[in-house]
Amino acid sequence: MFSQDDDGQQGLVLTLVFGLVALVVALVIGVGIYQRHHAKTLAPAAALAAAPVAAVTPAAGNPAGTAQAASDATSVKVENGVVKFYFASGKAELAAGAGEALADVVKRVPSGRKLVISGFHDATGDAAKNAALARQRAEAVRDVLKAAGASPEQIELKKPEQMAGRNSDAEARRVEISIQ
Repeated sequence: MFSQDDDGQQGLVLTLVFGLVALVVALVIGVGIYQRHHAKTLAPAAALAAAPVAAVTPAAGNPAGTAQAASDATSVKVENGVVKFYFASGKAELAAGAGEALADVVKRVPSGRKLVISGFHDATGDAAKNAALARQRAEAVRDVLKAAGASPEQIELKKPEQMAGRNSDAEARRVEISIQ
Protein backbone atom coordinates (compact mmCIF):
# COMPACT_ATOMS: atom_id res chain seq x y z
CA MET A 1 0.00 0.00 0.00
CA PHE A 2 2.61 2.55 0.97
CA SER A 3 5.62 3.08 -1.15
CA GLN A 4 9.09 4.27 -0.39
CA ASP A 5 8.21 7.56 -2.12
CA ASP A 6 5.49 8.32 0.47
CA ASP A 7 7.96 7.71 3.33
CA GLY A 8 10.43 10.15 1.74
CA GLN A 9 7.78 12.87 1.43
CA GLN A 10 6.61 12.28 4.99
CA GLY A 11 10.21 12.58 6.24
CA LEU A 12 10.67 15.81 4.30
CA VAL A 13 7.48 17.31 5.77
CA LEU A 14 8.51 16.30 9.31
CA THR A 15 11.97 17.83 8.78
CA LEU A 16 10.42 21.10 7.60
CA VAL A 17 8.03 21.21 10.57
CA PHE A 18 10.82 20.56 13.09
CA GLY A 19 13.02 23.13 11.34
CA LEU A 20 10.29 25.77 11.61
CA VAL A 21 9.73 24.96 15.30
CA ALA A 22 13.48 25.26 15.97
CA LEU A 23 13.57 28.59 14.08
CA VAL A 24 10.65 30.00 16.13
CA VAL A 25 12.25 28.87 19.42
CA ALA A 26 15.59 30.44 18.43
CA LEU A 27 13.83 33.67 17.47
CA VAL A 28 11.98 33.86 20.80
CA ILE A 29 15.19 33.25 22.75
CA GLY A 30 17.08 35.83 20.66
CA VAL A 31 14.41 38.49 21.19
CA GLY A 32 14.42 37.80 24.94
CA ILE A 33 18.20 38.19 25.13
CA TYR A 34 18.11 41.37 23.06
CA GLN A 35 15.40 42.93 25.24
CA ARG A 36 17.25 42.00 28.42
CA HIS A 37 20.50 43.54 27.16
CA HIS A 38 18.66 46.60 25.83
CA ALA A 39 16.94 47.14 29.21
CA LYS A 40 20.32 47.07 31.00
CA THR A 41 21.71 49.63 28.57
CA LEU A 42 18.76 51.98 29.05
CA ALA A 43 18.54 51.59 32.86
CA PRO A 44 21.05 54.38 33.66
CA ALA A 45 19.32 56.84 31.36
CA ALA A 46 15.92 55.88 32.77
CA ALA A 47 17.22 56.41 36.30
CA LEU A 48 18.23 59.95 35.48
CA ALA A 49 15.13 60.69 33.44
CA ALA A 50 12.95 59.68 36.38
CA ALA A 51 14.65 62.15 38.71
CA PRO A 52 12.52 65.08 39.79
CA VAL A 53 13.34 68.37 38.17
CA ALA A 54 13.57 71.58 40.13
CA ALA A 55 13.91 74.98 38.54
CA VAL A 56 14.23 78.53 39.67
CA THR A 57 12.68 81.14 37.44
CA PRO A 58 13.76 84.75 37.50
CA ALA A 59 11.57 87.27 39.22
CA ALA A 60 9.65 89.58 36.97
CA GLY A 61 11.00 93.04 37.37
CA ASN A 62 12.55 94.99 34.58
CA PRO A 63 10.74 94.11 31.31
CA ALA A 64 13.80 95.02 29.25
CA GLY A 65 15.98 92.71 31.31
CA THR A 66 13.59 89.75 31.40
CA ALA A 67 15.32 87.88 28.55
CA GLN A 68 18.71 88.42 30.16
CA ALA A 69 17.36 87.35 33.55
CA ALA A 70 15.85 84.19 32.06
CA SER A 71 19.18 83.19 30.53
CA ASP A 72 20.97 84.07 33.78
CA ALA A 73 18.73 82.03 36.12
CA THR A 74 19.81 78.89 37.93
CA SER A 75 17.89 75.78 37.00
CA VAL A 76 18.00 72.01 36.75
CA LYS A 77 16.81 70.05 33.71
CA VAL A 78 16.85 66.41 32.64
CA GLU A 79 17.40 65.88 28.92
CA ASN A 80 18.01 62.50 27.28
CA GLY A 81 19.02 60.90 30.56
CA VAL A 82 21.50 63.65 31.46
CA VAL A 83 20.92 65.97 34.44
CA LYS A 84 21.93 69.52 33.52
CA PHE A 85 22.55 72.24 36.10
CA TYR A 86 22.52 75.81 34.79
CA PHE A 87 24.25 78.53 36.80
CA ALA A 88 23.91 82.30 37.02
CA SER A 89 26.71 84.31 35.46
CA GLY A 90 29.80 84.37 37.69
CA LYS A 91 28.15 82.15 40.35
CA ALA A 92 28.66 78.58 41.53
CA GLU A 93 25.47 78.19 43.62
CA LEU A 94 23.06 75.42 42.66
CA ALA A 95 19.38 76.01 41.97
CA ALA A 96 16.89 75.49 44.78
CA GLY A 97 15.73 71.88 44.82
CA ALA A 98 18.96 70.55 43.30
CA GLY A 99 19.79 68.60 46.46
CA GLU A 100 16.50 66.70 46.34
CA ALA A 101 16.96 65.95 42.63
CA LEU A 102 20.48 64.65 43.25
CA ALA A 103 19.40 62.55 46.23
CA ASP A 104 16.87 60.82 43.99
CA VAL A 105 19.49 60.32 41.27
CA VAL A 106 21.91 58.73 43.78
CA LYS A 107 19.19 56.28 44.88
CA ARG A 108 18.58 55.20 41.28
CA VAL A 109 22.19 54.68 40.16
CA PRO A 110 22.80 51.00 39.37
CA SER A 111 25.61 49.43 41.39
CA GLY A 112 28.96 49.40 39.65
CA ARG A 113 28.13 52.48 37.58
CA LYS A 114 29.76 55.92 37.85
CA LEU A 115 28.27 59.39 38.02
CA VAL A 116 30.33 61.46 35.58
CA ILE A 117 30.32 65.22 36.23
CA SER A 118 31.25 67.51 33.33
CA GLY A 119 31.59 71.30 33.67
CA PHE A 120 31.45 73.76 30.77
CA HIS A 121 32.44 77.38 30.17
CA ASP A 122 32.49 79.83 27.26
CA ALA A 123 35.42 81.30 25.35
CA THR A 124 34.81 84.95 26.29
CA GLY A 125 36.94 86.66 28.93
CA ASP A 126 39.82 85.11 30.85
CA ALA A 127 40.05 81.41 29.97
CA ALA A 128 41.75 80.50 33.26
CA LYS A 129 39.05 82.24 35.34
CA ASN A 130 36.31 80.61 33.26
CA ALA A 131 37.86 77.15 33.72
CA ALA A 132 38.27 77.74 37.48
CA LEU A 133 34.60 78.80 37.79
CA ALA A 134 33.47 75.77 35.76
CA ARG A 135 35.50 73.56 38.12
CA GLN A 136 33.94 75.25 41.19
CA ARG A 137 30.49 74.56 39.76
CA ALA A 138 31.33 70.91 39.09
CA GLU A 139 32.76 70.56 42.60
CA ALA A 140 29.57 72.08 44.06
CA VAL A 141 27.55 69.41 42.26
CA ARG A 142 30.00 66.73 43.44
CA ASP A 143 29.69 67.92 47.05
CA VAL A 144 25.89 67.75 46.92
CA LEU A 145 26.12 64.25 45.40
CA LYS A 146 28.36 63.15 48.27
CA ALA A 147 25.99 64.70 50.81
CA ALA A 148 23.15 62.80 49.12
CA GLY A 149 24.95 59.50 49.73
CA ALA A 150 27.11 58.89 46.66
CA SER A 151 30.49 57.39 47.48
CA PRO A 152 33.64 59.13 46.19
CA GLU A 153 34.43 55.99 44.13
CA GLN A 154 31.09 56.41 42.38
CA ILE A 155 31.87 59.96 41.23
CA GLU A 156 34.14 60.95 38.34
CA LEU A 157 34.93 64.65 37.86
CA LYS A 158 36.00 65.52 34.31
CA LYS A 159 38.17 68.47 33.34
CA PRO A 160 36.03 71.53 32.43
CA GLU A 161 35.38 71.90 28.71
CA GLN A 162 35.23 75.12 26.73
CA MET A 163 32.12 75.56 24.60
CA ALA A 164 32.81 76.32 20.97
CA GLY A 165 30.47 77.80 18.40
CA ARG A 166 27.26 79.74 18.90
CA ASN A 167 25.84 78.14 22.01
CA SER A 168 23.71 80.14 24.39
CA ASP A 169 25.27 81.73 27.46
CA ALA A 170 23.28 79.35 29.66
CA GLU A 171 24.66 76.29 27.85
CA ALA A 172 28.19 77.56 28.55
CA ARG A 173 27.39 77.91 32.28
CA ARG A 174 26.27 74.35 32.96
CA VAL A 175 27.36 71.16 34.69
CA GLU A 176 26.09 67.80 33.48
CA ILE A 177 25.78 64.47 35.26
CA SER A 178 25.59 61.25 33.29
CA ILE A 179 25.77 57.61 34.32
CA GLN A 180 28.46 55.43 32.77
